[in-house]
Amino acid sequence: MRFELYRDGKGEWRWRLRAENGEVVADSGEGYARREDCEHGIALVKGAANARVVDMTLKMA
Repeated sequence: MRFELYRDGKGEWRWRLRAENGEVVADSGEGYARREDCEHGIALVKGAANARVVDMTLKMA
């Protein structure tokens, strides 16, 4: 897998996480004015490897 940094049509920085088969499995969801902020978003995702999984279907009324 790899993270890709790129600029969108508005010139904002974005990232996407691409699997080995070429499919995009995650993206930034928003554009960043500064490359450093985009790189920080990538670091946050990398740091979330130990995040727990919450089944939200169990939270529905």
